[in-house]
This record gives sequence, C-alpha cells and structure tokens, in this order.
Amino acid sequence: MKQTYINKTFIRISQYIIALILVLIPFHALLTVWASSLVGHYTLLRLWKEILILVLFVPALYFLFSKYNLKKLSKTSILIYLSIVYVLLSLVIGLIAHITHNVNLKALGYGLDINLRYIIFFWLCVYVSKNTSWLKDNWLSLLIIPGLIVIIFGLLQHYLLPADFLRHFGYGSSTIVPFQTVDSNNNYIRLQSTLRGANPLGAYLIIIIPAIFYKLYKSKDNLKRIFWGLSFVLSLLVMFYTYSRSAYIGLLISLFVLVWLLVGNKYRKLILIASALLLILLSGTYLVFRDNQTFQDTFLHTSATSKSAMSSNQNHESATISGVKDVIHQPLGSGVGTAGPASVYNNHQARIAENYYVQITQEVGIIGLALFVGILAVTSLSLYRNRQDSLSLILLVSLVGISFVNLLSHAWADDTLSLIWFGFAGIALSSKAFGRSFSTKR
Repeated sequence: MKQTYINKTFIRISQYIIALILVLIPFHALLTVWASSLVGHYTLLRLWKEILILVLFVPALYFLFSKYNLKKLSKTSILIYLSIVYVLLSLVIGLIAHITHNVNLKALGYGLDINLRYIIFFWLCVYVSKNTSWLKDNWLSLLIIPGLIVIIFGLLQHYLLPADFLRHFGYGSSTIVPFQTVDSNNNYIRLQSTLRGANPLGAYLIIIIPAIFYKLYKSKDNLKRIFWGLSFVLSLLVMFYTYSRSAYIGLLISLFVLVWLLVGNKYRKLILIASALLLILLSGTYLVFRDNQTFQDTFLHTSATSKSAMSSNQNHESATISGVKDVIHQPLGSGVGTAGPASVYNNHQARIAENYYVQITQEVGIIGLALFVGILAVTSLSLYRNRQDSLSLILLVSLVGISFVNLLSHAWADDTLSLIWFGFAGIALSSKAFGRSFSTKR
C-alpha cells in the first residue's frame, strides 16, 4: 500500500518534470549558453536534462521491476528486446574501445549520452504516460507553444535583430557561433532561432510544421483557420531561411505522407498527379536557374563567386565516403565516441560522416545499425497502427522526413530533436507499447 502511494506520487511529479523537459528543450541551447556566460560551467549546464532523466529513470525501473520481471515485460513488446540489446551493445563495444585506448573517457561518455539518452527518455515517457493521461491530454500545448515561440524568434532574427544578436547571450567560438551563413556568404544568414544551428532548426520544424498543418486541416472555426494558416505560412518562412536543403526535402516528404494519410482513396490519384507536376516544375526550375547566382547560393550552397575552398556539397560527399570506408574496414564498429560529434573530444582524429546511420555503423557496427533501424521500424509500425490518434500521425509523418535528414547529417545527435520526438513517441505509444498488465494504475 505504501509503495503504491509512493509510486503514484512519483508519477505525479514525473509528469511535470517530463513536461518541463519537453517545453524547455527547444530553448536549451540559448538558455545554457546564456547561463554559462553568467556563472560558467557550460558543460555541466548542458547536462541538466540528462540529470533529470536519470533521476526519474532509476526509480521508474525500481517501481517497474518490483512489480513485474523482465521476462514478463519483454513478451509484450519486441521494442524491449531491441532497446536493451542496443544499449548493452553500445556499452560493451564502448568499454572495449576505451580499454584498447581507441577512445578516451570523455568521448565515450559523450557518445553514450547522445546515442542513448533519447531511448531512455522514450521508455521513461512510456512508463509515466501509461500511468497518467495528463501528458497525452496536453501534448498539443507542450509541442506547439514552444514551437511557435521558436518560429517568432526566428522571424525576429531575420527581420529585426542584427545577425550577431546572440553574441549578447554568450554565443561565440567556445560555445555556439552566433550566426551561420551559406557558403561563407554574409548575404545569406541562416536562421537558427533558439536551437544550436540552422540544420537543427530545420529538422525540428519537420515536427512542428506538420502539426500546424494538421490543425489547419482539421479546424472548422474560421478564426482558428486564420490562426493556423498564418502560423503555417510563417513557419514555412522560417524553414526557408534556415537554407537547410535536407530539411526542405524532409519536410516535403513529411507533408506528402501526411496529406496522403489524411485524404480518402478517391483523392490519392490527384495527389500523385500533383506531386508529379511539382517534381516536373522543380526540375524545370533547376534547369532554368542553375546558373543564377541567387539560386546557386540558396539551393546549391555554392556559386562561381564562392569564398569557400570546398563547398558543403563536397564536404558531405567526402565525409560520407570516408565513413563508409571506415565501416568496410571495421564492420563490427570501433566503439561509441569514435565517430560523430563525440569524436571531436577523442584523442584520435574526429570522424564526422555527415550521415547518422554511417556514424552508428562506425561506432557499433552493422549489428548496432540493424538494432537501431529495428527500433525505428518497430516504433514507426506502432505509430502507423495507431495513426487515428493525431499525435501518433504527426510523429509518424515527421519520422519519415527526419529519417531522410539523417542521411545527410547527424540529426538524431541533436538533443532538441531526439528528446522531443522520442519523448512524444513514448507518450503516444504508452497505451500500445505493452499489455494492460504493465499499468500500475488502480
């Protein structure tokens, strides 16, 4: 009886802490840089959400296993097996790499953090949301309100604020650069709003924009239609000024899938025809304007007047090829922290493949990649089966677009994107992830 009361109290507290993480994480970069400029300890401040997640996850495991054993739980979901094996594989290969001096402790710790935090957060959200409906009932406010603030601040950056405005909040070479440009051209300032950069902002908007479009599509009231329509246009404007081409394509894919799933069968032929016409239009636009400098700078990220020694396209290509060669050389992986953003802190040369799937394979091998893709596949299948639920539908279509973005960047390594998507996925799938026996509600 006492344990039940403690567990209920824990659930009540946890739901608000999870909500706090989901609301603050889009502003994480701005807040931590600003706070560190005042009190120092930048690295420690960046770990605030990991500390909160671990503080909640440990007692959640205790309450869970005090009532049910792993064998009983694992029978209800293959995701349990995939997640546990993926975490254990990452730990084992990482420790072996550290023992063999292939990765230092800092790079290993950072690598384990960015690779595993969102999986832990997912299961924490599953457990808490399985025992309370508050997070599920308030998901729209938790997702959209911070998203709209990010959009508004992005618009202010572009139209009113000076390019280096974030310098006043501690942004700089030792933290986060105050602004980014296209191909070192100051005429093309890339919006990053409150996120770590333009590409993370673009990837984040792949979740927010489909949610806004969904509300626009479902709205019956004229005032609500105006609000959501205006929000949709402004969000597209912010997306454009990120100049993130992978995010452009990811968003188009997500919106296509969303419209496809929303409309009836009789309209799907029209969608295919419209999509084909759009592809023809885009191809024609490229052929006509490919020699235009503005078009080159905006969409190709290079031009005849480029100031960069190597274009971003060449960087992407060479980085990915180098990463694939690493995988061929070490198909079982070289250890967590030896590739991706964490490898910057390693004693060896950093290995940035510009492709999250290649990074995972570099670190934990082909087996690790198969486990990771399996986690995404099972999660997406669960979301598809639950697509009548609005949150599940939005997460499903955004996952398609984000999965493409990760072919060209390390998008899942960004804490904002990964914690928001997997956190809300845990909330959406809490009633589907396990059998009814998992719930501790009374």
